[in-house]
Amino acid sequence: MNSVRRTTRRRLSAAITTVLAVTLGAGALALPASASTSASTSAVTAETEPGAAVGTVLPFPRDASLLAAGSTGFLSGSWENGKVWTRYADGSTTALGTGVVDSTGSDVVVTGDGQYMHGSKVVRLHDMAAGTSVAIDLAALGATYMQAVSRDSVLAKVTRADRTAEVRLITRTGAAVTQKTVTGLPAGAWGIDATPARDGSVLLGYYMRSEEGGPVEGAFSVVDLATASAVSTHATTAPYTYMNNEFSAFSATHLAWSEWEGNSVQRIVTADRATGTESRIDLGYGEALTAGLLGSWVMYATPTNLEGNGTGGSPSNVPFMAKSLTSDESVKLLDYTGRVQPGPDGTLLARGGTVEKGEGLYRISLGADGRPIAELVASTGEPTQLVYLGSLTPQTLDLDSPGARLTWKLSRMNADIDLTVTNLRTGKSFSKKASLYTESAGSPYLCGGNTVCVSWAEIAAESEMGKDAHVGAYEWKFKATPQNGVGPAVEASGSFTAVKTSAPHDIKDNGTPDLLARDAQGVLWWTDTAYDAGRKSLVANGGRVRVGGGWQAYDRIEAVGDIVSRGSADFVARDRDGVLWLYTGAGFGHDRILAPRTRIGGGWNTYSRFTGGSDLTGDGRPDLVATDKAGDLWLHKSTGSPTAPFAARKKIGYGWGIYNQITVTGNIGGNPTGDLVARDKDGVLWTYLGKGDGTFAPRTRIGGGWGAYTDTVGIGDGDKDGRPDLYAYGPGGAAYFYPGTGDYKAPFGSRVSSGALLGDGVSYNGTY
Repeated sequence: MNSVRRTTRRRLSAAITTVLAVTLGAGALALPASASTSASTSAVTAETEPGAAVGTVLPFPRDASLLAAGSTGFLSGSWENGKVWTRYADGSTTALGTGVVDSTGSDVVVTGDGQYMHGSKVVRLHDMAAGTSVAIDLAALGATYMQAVSRDSVLAKVTRADRTAEVRLITRTGAAVTQKTVTGLPAGAWGIDATPARDGSVLLGYYMRSEEGGPVEGAFSVVDLATASAVSTHATTAPYTYMNNEFSAFSATHLAWSEWEGNSVQRIVTADRATGTESRIDLGYGEALTAGLLGSWVMYATPTNLEGNGTGGSPSNVPFMAKSLTSDESVKLLDYTGRVQPGPDGTLLARGGTVEKGEGLYRISLGADGRPIAELVASTGEPTQLVYLGSLTPQTLDLDSPGARLTWKLSRMNADIDLTVTNLRTGKSFSKKASLYTESAGSPYLCGGNTVCVSWAEIAAESEMGKDAHVGAYEWKFKATPQNGVGPAVEASGSFTAVKTSAPHDIKDNGTPDLLARDAQGVLWWTDTAYDAGRKSLVANGGRVRVGGGWQAYDRIEAVGDIVSRGSADFVARDRDGVLWLYTGAGFGHDRILAPRTRIGGGWNTYSRFTGGSDLTGDGRPDLVATDKAGDLWLHKSTGSPTAPFAARKKIGYGWGIYNQITVTGNIGGNPTGDLVARDKDGVLWTYLGKGDGTFAPRTRIGGGWGAYTDTVGIGDGDKDGRPDLYAYGPGGAAYFYPGTGDYKAPFGSRVSSGALLGDGVSYNGTY
């Protein structure tokens, strides 16, 4: 029952409208009253037995609110879809358009032509069981709508000049309209409102003054509709300033209503109808209230939307509770509810959910033992509890992708997340705690479709693990806790493998180029480099590290990039029998530089020179090219396999015998795929731009004088400007850094002396 509604709206209408807006959608309270019957309702008849479909769960529209309920069906609605009556018997529906509506606790639904029902001048009473309707023009009678009480009658009030009012029972029979003034109310009553009818009676709530200038107090009168007279009255002790009712109701044994204390905390007051004795239930909160009364049980909850309030949190959820007025027993009926409406035969209908049965419409009634029970009548098919729906993170995550992210799916988004991602090789981890929300700014962790995501860019920015950006196996642990406390938290864990295209010379997977150099004794040395912005050149990042001896067994060593997708650059070496061996970079966190060698195969002594480390075919893997002794150019496409890293060779050119050195450089010309430079016997360097299919465009002259170098190495992006650079090494240890320009006609800037290897005080017979 909603006694003293008009006065309530002075302070609480905003909160009530907010609840309705959440459940109905914006604008649902201000739509014109009209009714139309859909084709599916042709079977609607007045003979349907009340409760005929008890035990059969019907569908309930998603994102819809409960607006009314009777013996034969219920009314649900939303801003998008209007309002629909659904029959219990067969699930057929009748559309009531998009006008404002009021519930009567029966099969009669009222629509009005005003912004609110209580401002409507013409109301129409729809008997959904019989399929008939009656319109009553209240404006012609100088009255305003209070409450419909039958299929052809309403209670209305006429306000006098002194703000007091009288209540009239208005009935339309055919074309005739009759009025009865309700008797037995105090002469000074004002702010009168009514509950839906029950067992031929209604409860009127109102205010009055005990004497001139005295305090304003509230009172409730039970009115017999047959005689249009008050048969009992109960005055309350709460003064007007604390009254402001949101709720009032009556049963055969009790009255119940809500009142405020200090304008911030609500409580429910009940009165025994036989003795008049009042008792109070302090709720301890000032949220909006939805409540009901069944026999000697009072029920209450904070009306809420399961999805939360969309602002990063939720109002404190009080589940739909029933408290006995004759004992201290309490029963939780629903884990949450959005709205409660009176139903037939003293029942209540609630739109809400339970963790056990999910979302939908619940009938609240007294069981055989006299205790209230909740029965699911219609279901939306949605879970009430928060449900983890799986990880959308790919099992292989490409860290080079601009949109690389970890993603999980939940059944709803009003949750607090707790995430940990751990690199299983290094033990380093990234942790994030965040609240999800959906308001206009939105949470950066919401990615649409009820998905939660964290970008790898954020991981890189906020953790040492991400900055190192290691490839390999990762483990994640994910926990989501409902912000509104409805249902338990959910936890999940899983794993993925991170991959990326390593820089062609980043053996240790730390983001900077590395150099390998062999001395005259056959010892191979590793040097990590860094870019010195002041010198604008490449320098050593720490001292050199011994890789091992015996490397004089190889007549050619070449960097080939990360051909096995482990995140670090790899090398191949050809022995003097023509067998090619693969050395994979051990990567970050390992005390060794290169992993033990793997045999690729024999017959490689047919080639005079080869080079690799750049994607020439557009598949994301670095390839290898080689020239044979006849001067033909061959492509060995990368496979990604550590045991057979190269596919069968393919001839892509001829006449390359004029060159004594070839070096794959990466993308120096602006195309998506890698390029190559070749030095002829006169020391002139030429550019060959890759076409993306493993072949090259016609050459472009870079310049002469390159014969001074014994080795040119495509080191990748050494100065971190996004363009590949070149490292050149000559006799006596002279070495130079050539920065990439991005211009294919002049792909390298002026050389700058580099001390990356000079500090060793050793001259090398090969740098790679």
